[in-house]
Amino acid sequence: QVQVVEAGGASVQVGGSLRLSCTISGHTHSTYSMAWFRQAPGKEREAVAGTYTDGSGTYYAGFVEGRFTISLDNAKSTLYLQMNNLQPSDTAKYYCAAALDEGSVDAGLATARSFNYWGQGTQVTVSS
Repeated sequence: QVQVVEAGGASVQVGGSLRLSCTISGHTHSTYSMAWFRQAPGKEREAVAGTYTDGSGTYYAGFVEGRFTISLDNAKSTLYLQMNNLQPSDTAKYYCAAALDEGSVDAGLATARSFNYWGQGTQVTVSS
């Protein structure tokens, strides 16, 4: 059974930093891409950043503005999101998503339907 587990969410002050991690396990097929999405209360889920696991491309949402960095440790099947200069607008639950070679259709790194496995989310709260 495939499991996607996020960690690293916390409450921080404005301007602070956090590093989220996401580990996928239990899969027999290779991962094709992985991404971070977020959802704030009362808002739609939105893509934050994503990457193809072969290194062929990455995506960052416009609001990231150079503050976040996505990285992947293929050996550990772990995805990271380094978030710097956090703002109250970054407050949300952050979800990790993974697309395996089997059963996924690539519609782009910013599109939720590209990913067939999701974690339960980790909460990030930024206060002033």
